[in-house]
Amino acid sequence: MTIPEAAAALHDVWFRDEFDDPQAVGERAKLWFSSNASFDALLSKRFGDLPDRALAGELAAWCEQPRSSLALVLALDQLPRNLFRDTPRAFAYDSAALEATRSALVRGVDEDLHPVEACFLYLPLEHAEDADAQAESVVRFRALLTRAPAGLREQFESFLGFAERHAAVIERFGRFPHRNRILGRTSTPEEAHYLAEGGETFSGDDP
Repeated sequence: MTIPEAAAALHDVWFRDEFDDPQAVGERAKLWFSSNASFDALLSKRFGDLPDRALAGELAAWCEQPRSSLALVLALDQLPRNLFRDTPRAFAYDSAALEATRSALVRGVDEDLHPVEACFLYLPLEHAEDADAQAESVVRFRALLTRAPAGLREQFESFLGFAERHAAVIERFGRFPHRNRILGRTSTPEEAHYLAEGGETFSGDDP
């Protein structure tokens, strides 16, 4: 069974099926986890409607297969971060993304994905301002490291490190202080001091 055309297109643009070449994955990571105006523009042109369609339940059929299930998570978790950088809307789909991830994990979708793909299935756990989700994120990324191809171990150690750093922030504050400005939240004195002293901002792009 072929996956929906839009899901296949999003998967292809995001990954390019470059899963086992360390150099290729490293180059993709620069697009995934850094601000790139050209890449953002491409995503907006081709997939700008997907986050809202996913939120409205129009892409429910994507849950029928592993890679389209992953594409649904990309549409709710990653696309908003590229399309709506530095605005509240970048985080507005996070609850739905987390729900999509949890549903996929119940179905064992991650076991049918390449470890690089599975990383993106887990990211809504890492992005959640929720202690239980953060704990699960660390467990999932730690297990993923054991599945990583030998040539990509360093990259997956980095993925685990990011998961642990996100979890540490949530354990301390219960939320991500670096999002406060964007979301219009008032920082506590402790959060303000933390940010002033160079606390985690995850490069400003919340990978």
